[in-house]
Amino acid sequence: MIELREVSKTVTSGSEPLTILHPLTLQIPHGQFVAIAGPSGSGKSTLLGLIAGLDAPSSGSVLIDDVDITRLDEDALAKLRGEKVGFVFQFFHLIPSLTAYENVAVPMEIAGASDVRVRAERLLEEVGLTGRSHHYPSQLSGGEQQRVALARALANNPPIVLADEPTGNLDSATGETILTLLDELNADGATIIVITHEREIAARFPRQITILDGRVVDDNRRSSRP
Repeated sequence: MIELREVSKTVTSGSEPLTILHPLTLQIPHGQFVAIAGPSGSGKSTLLGLIAGLDAPSSGSVLIDDVDITRLDEDALAKLRGEKVGFVFQFFHLIPSLTAYENVAVPMEIAGASDVRVRAERLLEEVGLTGRSHHYPSQLSGGEQQRVALARALANNPPIVLADEPTGNLDSATGETILTLLDELNADGATIIVITHEREIAARFPRQITILDGRVVDDNRRSSRP
């Protein structure tokens, strides 16, 4: 269960406070397939970063499986993320000096996994990058880097996957492949939360949370996929 209790985010812009997220309360149970939609600048990515513990809220609490992550120190937070959360960054954040394979392998090596090579190669195959595993990020297109970032996020088989615009740099066919992979992960029990500004992508999700100007303006749920 992911739970946000009166979470807000305010930063200083010049000499004035700027509220990116107004206080909001959300619950996302285990196994949900959720799209957070809204226009650019609405606060979607900020919300996802707060859920992941990559940023701290100005007020309120973020709980993952009843653990208030806003009270954890950096070591405990890193441990929780390594065990429970896979994050796909909008701008990839790959390590430029490592190959695609090495970028995917690093989280598994840190976790002490025993089948690093087999799993890393399989993940790259699942995102359609067979034959590109030994290329460096600078040798990959934006879409290919996005797929490496997704494979890396899935490296330790996390029960929660948070993806910020995972199809934003992809052609329609590859985007469909990625959405199908996320759908399959959800069918296997993972909680999937995807940020998107594309209505047709959001419509695929049984739960669609819409954010506008830092506020949740709609939380639409249906019992099954379209």
